[in-house]
Amino acid sequence: MGKSLWIPFSHEEIQRLATLVRREKPTEKADALKPFVRRVAVLSLHTSPLAQPGTGDGGGMNVYVRELVSSLAQAGVLCRVYVRAWDASLQRRVQVEPGFDVVHIPAGPPDATKEQLPGLVEEFAVGVIDDLVEFQPDVVHANYWLSGVAGQIVKRKLDLPLVTTFHTLARVKAVSGDREPEARALAEANVMACADVVLANCQPEAEQLAQFYEVDRDRVEIVTPGVDQAFFSPGSQAGARWALGADDSPFLLFVGRIQPLKGVDVAISTLAQIERADAKLWIVGGASGTGGAQEVQRIRQMVSDLGLIDRVRFVPPQPHHLLSTFYRAADLCLVPSRSESFGLVALEAAACGTPVIASAVGGLLTLVEHGTTGYLVDSRDPALYAEWVDAILGDPVLARRLSVSSAARAADYTWSTSAARLRRIYADVTTRTLAPCSE
Repeated sequence: MGKSLWIPFSHEEIQRLATLVRREKPTEKADALKPFVRRVAVLSLHTSPLAQPGTGDGGGMNVYVRELVSSLAQAGVLCRVYVRAWDASLQRRVQVEPGFDVVHIPAGPPDATKEQLPGLVEEFAVGVIDDLVEFQPDVVHANYWLSGVAGQIVKRKLDLPLVTTFHTLARVKAVSGDREPEARALAEANVMACADVVLANCQPEAEQLAQFYEVDRDRVEIVTPGVDQAFFSPGSQAGARWALGADDSPFLLFVGRIQPLKGVDVAISTLAQIERADAKLWIVGGASGTGGAQEVQRIRQMVSDLGLIDRVRFVPPQPHHLLSTFYRAADLCLVPSRSESFGLVALEAAACGTPVIASAVGGLLTLVEHGTTGYLVDSRDPALYAEWVDAILGDPVLARRLSVSSAARAADYTWSTSAARLRRIYADVTTRTLAPCSE
């Protein structure tokens, strides 16, 4: 019956997990000798940390910016996150918490599509520069390639260090069939040449930066994202299912935007091929991008064509912290992405003790330990995913072992650790000669 027959954690397992969670935060005496960065300008042009993840273009990047900036602010770093004003009713500045403000910069019509945003970058950058003259940051941290292009403009104008995180890369997406305009790939290469530090979420992404963009490895730093252990942690599966109104049948979970890149069609085809005819798949997420409505329609038609209407439940995007209930309720989480720079969904599921079956790409290679915390599939074939689903659902002892190992592994990932690493990088980059930027 898999995890659907809930077996409470043993005393020894609980003690092991508690010990991992209570680990002291890493400290380095050398930090005291480095300059302390007091102000950071964070650029997030196309998506806001205030937006609901799982809708539009909002996803893991929203969570990344919000959680990382929050941890920086709590460590005493004043942060302003600059976002394009995507709604005319937005306040100019919103304080999320002390030291963490979101500033909305007018640039083009509020309802501009993602395809129109490249033409609005310069206007956005000018608005950011106007505010930075008063804010006077020590460093600029750009997220995604559009923000990176804006960051180049800011760096040239104000002579500030530029740190970039790309989250996705055009040339990596092209390998999996998700082609982006060549102009984006060229812009990414230019930003990387201008940046003083290029951040990677994991070693596989660092290798992709070198392979596809020939970035000097000396300028690449790895800062692994974290997970909020206060929200995402093991708990009662029975209680989570009661809260969601789910029955005790096998529960498969997919969390993410409904777009081809995330592979929700693979998750649905997997459900159709597993042995348990009573298993259900919950899909938590919404339409993404200009073709989002058509993709949702295609996916719903696929469900109907496969005769799975009674076994697939579509759930609209949820507030981020509420996702923990879905993870705890599930027997396993499917993450069949075509490409993934990191894979926060896989980490959050693992933190809740839910085994993950994921595609063997990008950051998922570091998050899922094959046979220990879940399984990796080096294929788009749903039959291969179904084999591992059947293995977990058919063996409660295996399911428990994977669950315990997943939660223990995820305990090593915290946002405070990520922020501490990033503060050291910020401090280092402020002491260097800035990398030259081409016009």
